[in-house]
Amino acid sequence: MSEYKQVILVRMDLKLPKGKLAVQVAHASVEGTHRSDKEIIKHWRAEGMKKVVLKINDLEELYKFEQEAKKLNLITAVITDAGHTTVAPGTTTCMAIGPDVETKIDKITGQLKIL
Repeated sequence: MSEYKQVILVRMDLKLPKGKLAVQVAHASVEGTHRSDKEIIKHWRAEGMKKVVLKINDLEELYKFEQEAKKLNLITAVITDAGHTTVAPGTTTCMAIGPDVETKIDKITGQLKIL
């Protein structure tokens, strides 16, 4: 039986305050879940909805991982901030990949460090 997870990649170059970072990660997780296949969500929920937040350097790296995820037919959710608080409007802050099969996601994010 496959194990499932979701990863959220967070841009470290933005140096987001902890509260802002937490909210952006939550947005990514919810949006990624809404975009995902209902059968995958069912399995992921049954296993406890594993989520891992990982560090990426910048916007260029975020888009690189987005393209790699799409090549593997993984769902992505790129989050762009409205700019009401700490970053300029339209700033891309993070991205969810999945939920999906853990080994499939690890093929592209397995080398990243946990936040």
